[in-house]
Amino acid sequence: MKIPKSIEPLVRDGLIDEVIRPLKSGKEAAVYIVLSEGEIRCAKVYKDINKRGFQKQAQYQEGRKVRNSRQARAMEKGTRYGRKQQEELWQNAEVEALYRLAAAGVRVPKPYNFIEGVLLMELVTDEDGSAAPRLNDLELTREQALEYHSLLIREVVKMLCAGLVHGDLSEYNILVDSNGPVIIDLPQAVDAAANNNAGRMLERDVANLADYFGRFAPELLATQYGKEIWKLYQSGILLPETELTGRFKSHDKRTDVKSIMRVINHAKKEAMRHHNETENFN
Repeated sequence: MKIPKSIEPLVRDGLIDEVIRPLKSGKEAAVYIVLSEGEIRCAKVYKDINKRGFQKQAQYQEGRKVRNSRQARAMEKGTRYGRKQQEELWQNAEVEALYRLAAAGVRVPKPYNFIEGVLLMELVTDEDGSAAPRLNDLELTREQALEYHSLLIREVVKMLCAGLVHGDLSEYNILVDSNGPVIIDLPQAVDAAANNNAGRMLERDVANLADYFGRFAPELLATQYGKEIWKLYQSGILLPETELTGRFKSHDKRTDVKSIMRVINHAKKEAMRHHNETENFN
């Protein structure tokens, strides 16, 4: 296929031998399957700054280091230079997160290089060697849901022990290879110690997992792993091997409305599904 203009520098430098085909294209980036150093890999090409919005980025960028005060002022004012610096900061956050998490043993694609807005990294594949499917594209059994949920909670803990929170974790940015879930898409990853929103983001990430896997294993809807994990982290006693219970006792005695509503909504959906099946049978 024709080489995308953004990938041409990597081809000239010998980092990419061939662009095989497009893999996917989203709001943030386009991903291509490429041949690099004799291996099939993927190249993530970040889209032009003018084609993306920054309305939701402020909460993620809190705590990220900028080079100097000029850069910080430009980013605050939203100047052309500031937006360019903001874009670089956004891209570099994913690259740095991948290297840090891979070193910590978190299941993320292995990064190889990052040049001029193109991230060269491992292509996650299924047991047949094809590009691995997203979690959202799979139909799970209850046992698979419980297994994958347990594995991902452990990955969330390892990420936090490495100092990071994904910030946008859901079934749409998790791939499943022959060994289980692999976490992808990390430009919004936040520093757990430097971002005041980190605790809320972690709880939201974990709640997203409970909501998704709860479709197949309803007992997960009542768990409170997010609150438990963050409390252990704040107490300085969270380790990658820490045993979790999924339970959390709040000192302020407030009811966990979100967990209760998840269970109620699931029960309503199940009742409606059963009603429809009965109607169709009759």
